[in-house]
Amino acid sequence: MAGRSRGKVLVVDDDDAMREAIETLLEVAGFSPVVYVSAEALLASNAASAAACIVSDIKLSAMSGLELLARLKAGGVVAPVIVITAHDAPGMREDAMRRGAAAYLAKPFLGSALLAAIRAALPQSTGDAPTAV
Repeated sequence: MAGRSRGKVLVVDDDDAMREAIETLLEVAGFSPVVYVSAEALLASNAASAAACIVSDIKLSAMSGLELLARLKAGGVVAPVIVITAHDAPGMREDAMRRGAAAYLAKPFLGSALLAAIRAALPQSTGDAPTAV
């Protein structure tokens, strides 16, 4: 595990096993994951503004991940949002990207694919070297 956190990654998924697997993956990769069982729980926490990245399932029990994405963007949250889904359908990837998703992954996906998407979405300044001003 990395000695220093690479940033807070918020995870929204109502599937306990998937949420726990992503949380473990992110911890091992040196991120600081914070998990939520619903979009509403994330919004109520007011944590999104301090997140390095947000990973959200699209199909949630109440508010969808795409609706969460729209609310975050409307609220001025600049953290990249990666959407994941087990219900991939024609046009869904394009719709998610048009709405502002940083990446779209269909389940099942490799942990390395999620980590690559997160790293690609993060600003380059989140690396270990300080940025000169």
